[in-house]
Amino acid sequence: MEKTTGRRCGIGELPRVEGASGWEPASAPYTVLDSLPAEFSGPPLWDWHADAAWSYQITSVGERGDQVEWLADRVRSGVVGRTDDGWAHDLLIPEVRVIDRELTYDAGGEPSVSAAGAIVSYVQRVTITVTPA
Repeated sequence: MEKTTGRRCGIGELPRVEGASGWEPASAPYTVLDSLPAEFSGPPLWDWHADAAWSYQITSVGERGDQVEWLADRVRSGVVGRTDDGWAHDLLIPEVRVIDRELTYDAGGEPSVSAAGAIVSYVQRVTITVTPA
């Protein structure tokens, strides 16, 4: 996520950067990537003949609406963006091949403002489907 957006990304939490006094919160805007609960049907996951799909939520966080909308555009382009030849950015996952990417939820330009008004967020959800390599 950091490579395609140019901004810090935390896995399930606020991203941190190493500063002079240790690890400090990254400056806004940034993203937080969360794995969502999944439901599986069909063969067991250890069966390497089965395809599998996982869903993730990417929350863009900033101080203003325009920041999170800009960052959400970068996320959208990075995860589901296309070129004439295929996906704009490869997702390299060991032992599997990505066969589908779907943006399943997008806040649609309606960022959520915190009660204090100091934090603005924009939520997107994607589903990644893989098959054995």
